[in-house]
Amino acid sequence: MKYSSHVAVVTGAGSGIGQALTQALVADGARVAACDIDEAGLAATAASCAPGQVSSYRLDVADRDAVLGCAEAVRRDLGPASMVFNNAGVDLISTVADTTWDDLDWLLGIINGTKAFLPQLCESGTQDRPARLINISSAFGLIAVPSQSAYSTSKFAVRGFTEALRQEMIIDRRPVTVHCVHPGVVRTNFSANARVSEHDPDAERTRKLGDRAALTTPEKAARLILRGVEKNRGRILIGADGRIAAALPRILGSRSTDIVAHAARLASSRLDRRSPKTAP
Repeated sequence: MKYSSHVAVVTGAGSGIGQALTQALVADGARVAACDIDEAGLAATAASCAPGQVSSYRLDVADRDAVLGCAEAVRRDLGPASMVFNNAGVDLISTVADTTWDDLDWLLGIINGTKAFLPQLCESGTQDRPARLINISSAFGLIAVPSQSAYSTSKFAVRGFTEALRQEMIIDRRPVTVHCVHPGVVRTNFSANARVSEHDPDAERTRKLGDRAALTTPEKAARLILRGVEKNRGRILIGADGRIAAALPRILGSRSTDIVAHAARLASSRLDRRSPKTAP
């Protein structure tokens, strides 16, 4: 029971990777503060775990005041957090031209979670047993793709923010390890819940491509995340597509951008050919 002394906070715990992380942490003894805007999903997650090990908190991570209030509630109910998984994420399928300012504000809840819980992590960690902060970025935080401009913006930002914080914790000798996770496409309801621009004629096609590209189960992603945290890896890659996204810019440099564009156009053309024709 390697996490029996830990209080772990998991956002986006009502489904997908967040649900799988909650289940894995509880199985190894952690007490989990499961957070999500979806109350039905939270209830299902709690019901799937050992009784008494999950405390549920309805939370919109884009609401800064709500996140700060949640951090206070977790401290009051369970004690200071020693592991925080900023997993809750949203997708936006839209071109740069069609993306609104509100869309951009909607995408960066991870910063709220980090700022709200970092003081607790610094308090609960020791040099022998450091606290853990895990921010979920994306393969699209390593390489950009068309119709995901705002989403890539947020995930590149998460990557820079998290890597800078890891350096600061090392420089200040804080007992907190910081990890940035880059999953490829995981089999969740993520694409189904994406916000889609009504002005982008290719947006729905992009959603379908994402659904078909899902290679990794949430359970496998959770196992790989926890393994990477235990090995103190600053960057954790999930899935073959996550590893490819990390490799392409290193191998091809700026040419990788054009290659991704050509690959996306080819995949889109194939999807059009396979789609059933409708009568005029």
